[in-house]
Amino acid sequence: MKGVVALAGLILCSGSICAEDIPNRLIDYQAFEGQVTEVGKIRQERRVTEKEFIRMAARRSTVILDARSTERFNLLHVKGATHLSFPDFTAEELARIIPSMDTRILIYCNNNFLNEPKAFFTKAPPASLNLHTFNALYSYGYRNVYELGPLIDISKAKIEFEGSLLAQGSWPAASAVVAQR
Repeated sequence: MKGVVALAGLILCSGSICAEDIPNRLIDYQAFEGQVTEVGKIRQERRVTEKEFIRMAARRSTVILDARSTERFNLLHVKGATHLSFPDFTAEELARIIPSMDTRILIYCNNNFLNEPKAFFTKAPPASLNLHTFNALYSYGYRNVYELGPLIDISKAKIEFEGSLLAQGSWPAASAVVAQR
């Protein structure tokens, strides 16, 4: 039966193949789905304003984590951010850059900034990297995570940036950002 959902076991079937017929112990959608609900509640309490983000980032013990691609990070990122591209998240790699599970971690993504399409291109809202990063960090045991909440016009940002676009002076908003300081 096509499209049958067995409610008792939550087994999804398409045609004659059911999800249980394709085992993979390293992928657990049901655990992910359950965690999204749990993390969603925590995340709502951990979204911070730009002013709070700047204040929290000033503490030496805080890690600002940028999980975008290496290319985008190199173009422009929050000053002082540590980079680990989301596809490279593993327990070992996270432990290498985050001193302990108790370390306060600040995250941001493309969808926090407007008017810089090279470094911060807009993603579909449900595909926002913040959502995935927060969930992944939680999966690895990190509980002290905070997310930059607002959408900020990069030319009006109070957050400081660094990267090759600024270094080359090829970033149109660079003059506006530098003039603010």
